[in-house]
Amino acid sequence: MRKFVVEADGGSRGNPGPAGYGAVVLDAASGQTLAEAAEYLGVVTNNVAEYRGLLAGLRAAKELDPDATVHVRMDSKLVVEQMSGRWKIKHPDMKPLAAQAARVFPPGRVTYEWIPRASNKHADRLANEAMDAGARGERWSASTSTAELDAGAAAGAPEVGIGAGTGAGAAVDERIAQAARTDTETTEVPRPSAAAAAAAVTADADADADADADADVRAAKTVASPGWGPPDMGAPATFVLLRHGETPLTPQKRFSGSGGSDPSLSSVGREQAEKVAESLARRGTIQAVVASPLARTRETAGIVAARLGLEVTVDEGLRETDFGAWEGLTFGEVLERHPEDMDAWLSSPDAEPTGGGESFAATGARVAATRDRLAAAYAGRTVLLVSHVTPIKTFVRLALGAPPESLFRMELSAASLSAVAYYADGGASVRLFNDTSHLR
Repeated sequence: MRKFVVEADGGSRGNPGPAGYGAVVLDAASGQTLAEAAEYLGVVTNNVAEYRGLLAGLRAAKELDPDATVHVRMDSKLVVEQMSGRWKIKHPDMKPLAAQAARVFPPGRVTYEWIPRASNKHADRLANEAMDAGARGERWSASTSTAELDAGAAAGAPEVGIGAGTGAGAAVDERIAQAARTDTETTEVPRPSAAAAAAAVTADADADADADADADVRAAKTVASPGWGPPDMGAPATFVLLRHGETPLTPQKRFSGSGGSDPSLSSVGREQAEKVAESLARRGTIQAVVASPLARTRETAGIVAARLGLEVTVDEGLRETDFGAWEGLTFGEVLERHPEDMDAWLSSPDAEPTGGGESFAATGARVAATRDRLAAAYAGRTVLLVSHVTPIKTFVRLALGAPPESLFRMELSAASLSAVAYYADGGASVRLFNDTSHLR
């Protein structure tokens, strides 16, 4: 039975930003490069790009020999640990990719090993070639790739024999020699059972996953590049961000997230939605309407969409933060009942509201993933996103590269309009914030 080594990597210039992956399939016995794969992915996170690289490498290996065994070597501890079944998967963009990767070869035929980045130069060079090609508006081409030569030069091209059977004069990079040694000399991780793999794909993220390997956290801390670039980038995806109209809880300034009573609009809120609809109809720029699943946003979106002659698409990623036991309470009531939890919440984006609510870091990760997905789906178009205070502020915060504490320094009124444009190079530009002129 043939044995292959797959080395894969992915990168994102901005995380999320313009991204690409690279993968190489090597003969474990000789170290010979058998196949290379690379692709520009558009705007995605670093970890999604790494998973795409893994998937491409496994598929390339299967095309060479569907009966082979494969040893995967990557410098992404997150991917290695998740595919080994020790860490669970939370990110919605990674779950389907992990599931696809687990199905390429039968269980037991693939092992995983983490390696330092310096030992993954070939795949890294391929990923960068793909991103460079994408920046030029081109597709990566294997015929023009110099990744293997560049990686060898960067590593000093050491020659390490693998032993008997490799042929006279055979010499390979140390990374291949390591992969070809006995199991006692390498850190090979057994393939998890099908049940374990399925559990890893469907369960929440392991709290022990370190921050450096956590795509969710890194995506939530994105610093976007300026929103300008060469004229050939084309029209941006423009999100017009509409906060829903007032509910009975709004003037009372009570916490009203996705874990509470889910109130509908008040009469004032419905009037506000009508005014927004009239204003947007005059502008005539909205091409699609997407709303949070909560009642107040769906009702606001429905009023606006009816005026514009559009349908409403519901997206779970636009829902408000879950405020746990604080739902329905005022700030003062929470401070009186849960002072320590409130202090922690005000001090750290990782702190959760009392009772297992959602932290701002978790909301940020969710919004970042939603932004990536919708920016790709509505590239070059203007879409109305009907959402809530925290998600809208988070869209703006991420576009500006502002710290999490900036969420407490923005005022966002009911039925207000904000706008952010997202460009093909991963840049973002805030064009409007908290506009309520249509309500006067």
